Amino acid sequence: MTNSLILILGDQLSFSLKPLVMGNKSSDIILMLEVEEETIYVKHHKKKIAFLFSAMRHFAAELRDQGWNVDYVTLDDAENSGNFSGEVRRALAHHTLKRLVVTEPGEYRVRKMIDSWPKAFGVSLDIMTDHRFIASHAEFRAWAADRKQLRMEYFYRIMRRKTGLLMNEDDKPEGGKWNFDSDNRKPPKGKMAFPEPLRVEPDEITRDVLGLVSERFSDHFGDLEPFWFGVTQIDAEKAFDLFVEAALPKFGDYQDAMLKDQRFLYHAVISLYVNVGLLDPLSICQRVADEYRAGRVPLNAAEGFIRQIIGWREYVRGIYWLKMPDYLDQNFFGAVQPLPEFYWTADTQMACLRAAVTQTKEEAYAHHIQRLMITGNFALIAGIDPKQVHEWYLAVYADAYEWVELPNTLGMSQFADGGLLGSKPYASSGNYINKMSNYCKSCRYDVKQKTGDDACPFNPLYWDFLVRNREKLKGNPRLGQIYRNWDRMDIDKQAAYITTAKKFLSKIR
Repeated sequence: MTNSLILILGDQLSFSLKPLVMGNKSSDIILMLEVEEETIYVKHHKKKIAFLFSAMRHFAAELRDQGWNVDYVTLDDAENSGNFSGEVRRALAHHTLKRLVVTEPGEYRVRKMIDSWPKAFGVSLDIMTDHRFIASHAEFRAWAADRKQLRMEYFYRIMRRKTGLLMNEDDKPEGGKWNFDSDNRKPPKGKMAFPEPLRVEPDEITRDVLGLVSERFSDHFGDLEPFWFGVTQIDAEKAFDLFVEAALPKFGDYQDAMLKDQRFLYHAVISLYVNVGLLDPLSICQRVADEYRAGRVPLNAAEGFIRQIIGWREYVRGIYWLKMPDYLDQNFFGAVQPLPEFYWTADTQMACLRAAVTQTKEEAYAHHIQRLMITGNFALIAGIDPKQVHEWYLAVYADAYEWVELPNTLGMSQFADGGLLGSKPYASSGNYINKMSNYCKSCRYDVKQKTGDDACPFNPLYWDFLVRNREKLKGNPRLGQIYRNWDRMDIDKQAAYITTAKKFLSKIR
C-alpha cells in the first residue's frame, strides 16, 4: 500500500532532499507539477519558465530511473487545474492517500497555501527542513533577537565558523580578515579576455518545453531563444567546473565591473542552478576553498564567492522569513512613481540602462552590480514604487525567487525597509557607472555634465533624491558629509540640479 505523496516543487530539484532520503521507493509516490498560476502571478521571463519546466522534467526522469513512482503533471495536461491546491487535491484522491510530505517551501505565500491543506484535504502533513541551507529559521531568529542592527557581516562570520570555510586552525579567518571586498572593485582596463559560461544544446525534452512556452507565453517578457541553460545536475556541475577553471581566479578583482559588449565577464552564472537545487551551496563553496588552499585562486576571489553564498544568500533568506508578510509592503520613502516602460522595452537613450535591460531581455540574466547600480539605482533615485520594482526583478531573472529577490530589491536596492539591510541607500550619480563600466562612452548623455538637457540623468536625479528625502536621511551618519556638500553649493547650482531632475522625470512619466 502506498504510504505518502511526496510533493517536490520546481525549485527543489535536489536528490538530497530529506523526503527523498527518508522516502520509500516501493510505496511512496512523487508528485511534480507544472501549474499556470505559478507562471503568471508575475509574468515570468520566457527563458525562466522554460528553464524550470525542462529542469523539472529532467529531474522527474532521473527519479524514475532511480526507481521512484513519479506522478508528473504537465502544463498542457487536459485535467490540469492550473494551481498547486487543485493538483494536490486531485493527486491525493487519485492515489487514495492520507499523508502528504513536502520540503519547506522557499516562499511565504506557498507556505501559507501548504499550511491550509490538512484541513482542506483531510490529510496529515509533514513539512521537512530544507537542508540545502546552512542556517535554519530558528538559528537566524536567535541571532537576530534583540539586535539593533541586523548587518550581514556579523551573521557571515557565524556562518564561516559554522562551516569552517576559509578558517585557520586557531579559529581565525584566513588572511587575517573576514572580508576582502575592498580588493574586489577594480574597473575594467584595456583589452581583457573573458571566458564564456557553459552553453548547453537543447535536447528533445527541452525542445518540447520551448515549443510549449513559445505557444503559451508569447506575451511574456524576454527572448526564448537561443536557449543555452543547463537543465540537469550534470549540466550544472559542468557549468561550475568551467567557472572554477576559467573565471574564478579573476572573479574577485573584477566582480563589480561592467562592459557593454561583455555580459558575463568573470561571473559564475550559476545562481539559477543553486536556487533550484541542481548545485549544492555548501559543496561548491568547499570546492572554491579547496582551490584557494591549492594555490590556484587568490584569497579575495575565494572569499568573495563564498561570502555571496554562505553570507549574503543565507542572510537574505533569514531576513525574508523573519519579516514576512509585512516586508512586502515596505516603502520607507513613500515612492509612488510607476515603473518606466523602458524597463520592458530597453527603449531609452541612457546607454547603461539600455544595455542592462537588453541583456536582461535576451539572457534572463544580469550580474549583481548591473542590478544594484544600474536598474536598481535608477529606480531608487527616480522615486519608483518599490513594489513594482520588486515585481519586475522577480519576473525577469532566471534566478529570482521571492525569498532571495525581495530583500535584495526592497532592502538592498531600494532602501524601502528604512535601513534594515543596508547602512545607507545605494544611490549614486553617473560617476560610479563611468568608473566601473564603458557604458558612458557610447551614451547620448554626457556623464561629466551635471545639469541641463545633455547631462547624465543620474547626476541631477542623485541630488534630487537626497534633497526630497532629507528629513528621512539627515540622521544617517554615512550621508552627513554629502549633505554638507549640498549645503555649500551655490543656490543657482542647486536649483539647476532640481530643475533638470524634474524635467527629466516629467518625460519618463
